Amino acid sequence: MSIRRKLGLVTLFLVAVVVLFACNNESASEQGGEEGSDNTSDTENGTYEFSIMANLHTPEVPSEKVLEEIEKLTNTDIEMQWIPDNNYEDRLNTAFATNTLPEAVFLKNQSTFVQFRDAIQDDQFWDLTELIDEYENLSKLKENVVDNTRVNGNVYTLYQGRPLSRQGIIYRKDWADNLGLEAPTTTEEFYEMARAFTEDDPDGNGKDDTFGITDRSDLIYGAFKTVSSWFGTPNYWGEQDGELAPEFMFDEYVETMDFFKDLHENGYINQDFPVTSKIDQQEFIKNGTAGIYVGSMGDVGSLYDDAVAINPDLEYDVQNHIAGPDGEFGIWSIPGYGNLVMFPKSAIETEEELKKILGFFDQFMSPEVMNLAYWGIEGEHYEVTDGSALPVDDASLFEREVKPYQSIEIGEPATNGRYEGAFDYDVKAKSEELNLDNEKYLIDDPTVPLYSETFAQDGARLQQIITDATYQYILGQLDMDGFNDAVENWKSQGGDNIITEYNAEYSAN
Repeated sequence: MSIRRKLGLVTLFLVAVVVLFACNNESASEQGGEEGSDNTSDTENGTYEFSIMANLHTPEVPSEKVLEEIEKLTNTDIEMQWIPDNNYEDRLNTAFATNTLPEAVFLKNQSTFVQFRDAIQDDQFWDLTELIDEYENLSKLKENVVDNTRVNGNVYTLYQGRPLSRQGIIYRKDWADNLGLEAPTTTEEFYEMARAFTEDDPDGNGKDDTFGITDRSDLIYGAFKTVSSWFGTPNYWGEQDGELAPEFMFDEYVETMDFFKDLHENGYINQDFPVTSKIDQQEFIKNGTAGIYVGSMGDVGSLYDDAVAINPDLEYDVQNHIAGPDGEFGIWSIPGYGNLVMFPKSAIETEEELKKILGFFDQFMSPEVMNLAYWGIEGEHYEVTDGSALPVDDASLFEREVKPYQSIEIGEPATNGRYEGAFDYDVKAKSEELNLDNEKYLIDDPTVPLYSETFAQDGARLQQIITDATYQYILGQLDMDGFNDAVENWKSQGGDNIITEYNAEYSAN
C-alpha cells in the first residue's frame, strides 16, 4: 500500500458513490450500449455516469438545482459525494486503503497531493500527459502550473487555479475605530490589536466577552503559517548554509511559536484553537466574539454576509502588509493551484472510460458550464455587471445552492473563461486587490519541483510529529528542549532521509 498513513478507524467507511461525468453527446451516443466499470455506465437515454469525491466547505450539502442544470448542458447523470472539509483527508485515505475511491477524486491541497505521489508512481492513477492536448479546453491549462503538478515529468491531474497568495487578516474595523486603532502594519501592532480586542471592551458593552484572534486546528491554512511568514520563516523549506532545511529548523519558526504562546497565555486567541474547526473559527468572528481572522482575505465576503445579519452595524476591513521584527514583509505562496483532481485506475478500468470522463471535464471547463457551476443560474443567483458576476444579496441562497460547486472548478478565469467576481461590498473588492499586491512579496517553496521518496511515503506521518510538538510548545506542554527532541525524533524516523533526498535533487537542478 503506497499511502502509509495510519488510519485510526476500526469500522470500514463505505465511500458513497459520487458521480460526475464526461462525454459530449456524440461520444455518449456512440458508446451508449457499453458498460463501464462497476460505478460507471452509459444509461438508456444516452447520458453517462461516473462518481466524484469533493470536499465541502459549507455546513450543509447543496441542493441539486445547479447540478441538474449542469447535467442538461453536459448530457450526464450526476451524483456528488460531499465530504466535510475538516475530516476530508481521513475519508480520502480510508477510501484509498479500502480500494473504494470513486472515479474522480479531488485531493484538497498540495500537501494531500504529495501524500499520494508514491501511489501515482505505483501506477495507481491514470497518466494524462498524452491526453490533455486532445481536448480544446483542458489544453488551455497554464503550462507553468501544470509543471508544478508533474510527477517524474508526467501529468496525472487537472488543477483548480488559485491566486499565488490570498493571505492576510480580516478584522473588526468598528472595534478598531472604537479603540482608536489603525490597521496593523507590524507584528507589534498586530499583537496590540489582539490585546486591545481582548482587554479594552471593543464592543462597548461593558462585559468581558471578546478576544482578539480566532484560529483553528490547521498550522497551514489557519493563522500560524501566515504569521510565521511575517517573521521571515521559509515556506515549508528554506536554504540554510547552502542546503535546504525544513522550516521548523529555522529560528523564525521558533519566534513564531513564542509569539503564539504569548497570545495563548494571555487569552488573546481562542484557548482551544488546536482542536477548533474552520466552521467554529469563523463563527467566533461572525457572532462578535473575536475581532481578528487570519487566513484568506477573500473570506471577508461570506463572513460579512452572515455577520451583518446578526449585527447590522458591524464593519470589517482587510490588511495584508504586516512587517516582521526585522522590518521586512513576506508572505508564503502556493504553486498556482489550490486543489487537484485525479482518476484512480481502481475505479476506471479502460482508457475509453477515462476519455469520457475527461470529455466531461472539458465541457465543464467551458465558460457556459463553468459560470453555472461557479456562479449559479443567471438572474437567480447572480447578475452580470460590466462583464463581471455579482452574486445576489441573498447570501444564504448562494451558499445553499451554489458555493459548494466552486470547490470543483477546473482552471481559472484566464483559462476557463468564467466571469470574474464583481463586488458590491467594497471590502471584498479590496481583498482581491491585496491578493495581487501580495505577489510582490512572495516566499516560494523551493521543493515544489523536487521529489523525496521518503517524504512522499512518510511525510504526513512525520509532519504530525512536528505539528503535535508545535501545538504542545504553544500550549506550554513542551519547553524548547522538548521541541528539539521532537525535531530529532522527526530526523531519526526519516527526516534525515528527506533532507538528503531533497538536497540531492536541489544540487542537481
